[in-house]
Amino acid sequence: MFSVIFPGQGSQMVGMGKELYDKFDFVKSLFKQADETLNFSISKLILEGPKEELDLTINTQPAIFLISYSIFSIVKKQFNLDLNKAKYFAGHSLGEYSALSCAGYLDFSETLKILRIRGEAMQNSVPKGQGGMVAVLGSKIEVIEKILAENKKIFNAQIANDNSEGQMVLSGKTEDLEQLTKILKENSIKNINLPVSAPFHCDLMSNATKIMTDELNKLNFKNGQNKLVSNVTAYEIKDLDELKTLLIKQIENRVRWRESVINMIENNVNHFIEIGPGKVLSGLVKRINREVKIDTINSLSDIESIKV
Repeated sequence: MFSVIFPGQGSQMVGMGKELYDKFDFVKSLFKQADETLNFSISKLILEGPKEELDLTINTQPAIFLISYSIFSIVKKQFNLDLNKAKYFAGHSLGEYSALSCAGYLDFSETLKILRIRGEAMQNSVPKGQGGMVAVLGSKIEVIEKILAENKKIFNAQIANDNSEGQMVLSGKTEDLEQLTKILKENSIKNINLPVSAPFHCDLMSNATKIMTDELNKLNFKNGQNKLVSNVTAYEIKDLDELKTLLIKQIENRVRWRESVINMIENNVNHFIEIGPGKVLSGLVKRINREVKIDTINSLSDIESIKV
């Protein structure tokens, strides 16, 4: 059995999807529809840059979704591959929206709009420079949780992403992260400050949660074709009410990617297909379990060589 997985922020690059845009007219039409939906040329930004603008969260989120959705559409329309036979669809943070849209829970234009709103809300939740994210490498999650608990009177930081064995990302205010990195260095734990515009997936995102609560309640979710795995719980989402609730919770809660992959494998998934720019999730899955098969689809040759 296989699962289809969709990447989040950090996978973007100027020129992503250009080969597919040039070859397929219906991909051009998706890009045009995206420009009209968002009232600006996101297609020009994706294909030509500048990188600094593409890297802004407000642009990155709909841009990565557009590429993921385009690739999924190519596979569906042009090749004899039925990705809807997948046992699960899952995505990392914004990738969860790519998953639910490709599975038919929300239409293309509505997904673009909500991701633009989500990106803006998350970007503006904390004044620039007052929050950040730190990647922690080579440590166990239990060790990091113990450090956070023991030092909670000194600083407040939260695990934002539990990505794979030995790879986590923590969020917090800039001054709190400075205190955290001192403790990590004292414990010989490798850490890297990430070049992000805000501290995602922590309680500093509370303003974004308020905005997304209002916006998600306006949307018309439908029953999709595939089971979705939630970032918040790492388990299958039961119904549309739970889907909406978990998408709201996702803004401030930890992305439980490592647990999500483990749970899918324990439910007989032995093949993961990553759809979207880059190969970030494929690398994470490999770190979690080296026995499963992993394919990445972001070019024509990838599509032509894949078997499910």
